[in-house]
Amino acid sequence: MGKVAAKMKVMPQSPDIDLDDLQERLEASLPEGAKINGFERDEVAFGLVALLPTVIVPDDAGGTEAVEESFTGVDGVESVSVENVGRI
Repeated sequence: MGKVAAKMKVMPQSPDIDLDDLQERLEASLPEGAKINGFERDEVAFGLVALLPTVIVPDDAGGTEAVEESFTGVDGVESVSVENVGRI
């Protein structure tokens, strides 16, 4: 079974969210078999900064769905979307 790298976009609920703390909570919420291979930050507007984690997941049924669900459940997350996916 191969692996997939997915760049995701995580929008915090407000510009006041501590992004370092949010990063740690996202890493802690990962489902089994998934790992984060780095974060980028993207200034969206008016001080709001999105986190762009690159997540490595097994290439099986469901793909990034379990990661999206776990990230959505993290306190301080407004929305989660997949920006780009590729096999590695």
